Amino acid sequence: MKIGIAGAGIGGLSAAALLADDGHQVTLFDQFAAPGPVGSGLILQPVGLEVLDAFEAGEVARGLGQPILRMEGYEAQNGIRVLDVSYGATPERQGLGIHRAALFDTLYEAAKTRAIPVETDARVTGREGPYLLIADRKAGPFDLIIDACGAGSLLSPLRARPLPYGAVWATVPWPEGTPLKLDQLSQVYRQADRMLGVLPVGQMSEGGEALAAVFYSLRTDQVEAWTAQDFEAWKDAATALWPELGPFLAPLTNHDAFTVASYTHGTMRQPWASGIAHIGDAAHRTSPQLGQGANMALLDARALQLALRRDRGDDALRHYAAARWGHVRAYQAMSAAFTPQYQSDSRVLPILRDRLLAPLSRTWPTRRVLTRLVCGDLLPPLGGLTPRPPRTPRARA
Repeated sequence: MKIGIAGAGIGGLSAAALLADDGHQVTLFDQFAAPGPVGSGLILQPVGLEVLDAFEAGEVARGLGQPILRMEGYEAQNGIRVLDVSYGATPERQGLGIHRAALFDTLYEAAKTRAIPVETDARVTGREGPYLLIADRKAGPFDLIIDACGAGSLLSPLRARPLPYGAVWATVPWPEGTPLKLDQLSQVYRQADRMLGVLPVGQMSEGGEALAAVFYSLRTDQVEAWTAQDFEAWKDAATALWPELGPFLAPLTNHDAFTVASYTHGTMRQPWASGIAHIGDAAHRTSPQLGQGANMALLDARALQLALRRDRGDDALRHYAAARWGHVRAYQAMSAAFTPQYQSDSRVLPILRDRLLAPLSRTWPTRRVLTRLVCGDLLPPLGGLTPRPPRTPRARA
């Protein structure tokens, strides 16, 4: 098939490599003059790493990222351990903290290795049948268009609900002598209206220094006020709330070191129409509370690849949507339930979290369920689709 992919992010690049490996003719379109990542760090869960392994990018990613064995968080005012989730004991059941730039470079190199054409300065503004509309020109025709443009997609009809809380992120060197563990996501909360975190994200390139992504959660309508306040005064307040954070903030001198992230929640009932499939944030969006965002995009790309091995045209797109339906909705529902306990103005939910849910999370079988939850396979992530060899093209008479 001749396939046009709008968006050279995590989902678009992965879909391009997977589909090129199956013999499809793929072209990528990206609005930037030079494709690149947006944001700081993320966690690749085991289900996401399995997708990278499917096009031989997993080993490179693991060489750059930092294995994550545990997620732990404390309430700043009373010291109660609020979050305590362990991954599996074996490497294939562990998370991987990685910088978005390192992951992007890995995926972009996979696309270049396959000689996949990438058209830059190509902002996709719409679709006309089998053609992509790019400013004043058309690209195509394509047998299939894949919308991987993310939350700002002009191809997607999804209208998501803005979430009240977002975060600011920065990347810093991992400081020597810190008591925080290099294989652990660490967080501190003040009730539910403040959250500080440190995520180990490995290195930007092989042999580079160890890095961390630090993040600070706050209401999106308070970002402007946060930017206007004295930066050193904010660092002092953050360190007073969580003293171990001080060495991580020490290299930062102003607000410009941080990237602002806002979040939305919503899902397309049908992430496809005839001739087009929507993947990643173009199809579904949620908070990052369960650490599944990038992994969802990777799973969408893999499901679409497997659906196209099974069928063609609209039937393949139906298989894709059916495969992802249950997994996407279950994780969105759980994210919607968990998020207000950690990011909201509620004064009741943090008490429920600290006094009831936190102790329950440390008991059997809840601990095992939470491990499956963060690993991404509490439900089958690909539904009824199972990997099978690519279809052999029929010889033409």
